[in-house]
Amino acid sequence: MSGRVVRAERGDATRELILATAERLFAEHGVFAVSNRQVSEAAGQGNNAAVGYHFGTKADLVRAIARRHSEPIERLRLRMVNEIGGSTDVRDWMACLVRPVTEHLDALRSPTWYARFGAQVMTDPALREIMVQESLSASSLQQIRHGLDRCLPELPPEVHAERTDMARQLMVHMCAERERALAQGTPTPRSSWRDAATGLIDALVGLWLAPVSRP
Repeated sequence: MSGRVVRAERGDATRELILATAERLFAEHGVFAVSNRQVSEAAGQGNNAAVGYHFGTKADLVRAIARRHSEPIERLRLRMVNEIGGSTDVRDWMACLVRPVTEHLDALRSPTWYARFGAQVMTDPALREIMVQESLSASSLQQIRHGLDRCLPELPPEVHAERTDMARQLMVHMCAERERALAQGTPTPRSSWRDAATGLIDALVGLWLAPVSRP
């Protein structure tokens, strides 16, 4: 094996270690409470500038973490969206929204940090757009939006936008709360990620099908 190949493999391993370490620290303490120097130290890098060398700015690091998870989630979601085709059942589209995320988290095995990382980033005005770009603007999510439009053609646009925001908040923070409880070994309402997804889907279906009060 050539020296160039060895260096490339070492570089890839270092990047993965930094990503995993940063994700954990950001999830546990918040993005801006953790410096690139702290990430480098926690990842065991003798060079405190390792994060900057491999990723650039903190925003670039956040984007890399988001992309690390959004790509496998998108593959799962596209498969589900293709399977339901032109369904007019809101539950089908909510399943496509929720289950790829919970299946991905389940596959990672506990403890995981991605759900809490996502919750931290989504509440930060400066970094939220990164998460939106990398996770929420995927083509499968556009198909889910169009699917909901077909299911709920009478829903006023402003109510549709409002419920989209509600659904996002519920999904992000419920996944983060379950992940936190699993990491801390505290009881959870549902025994598995699959069952937790079912409960979340039930709630989201109720949200979308709730009556609209007229002024």
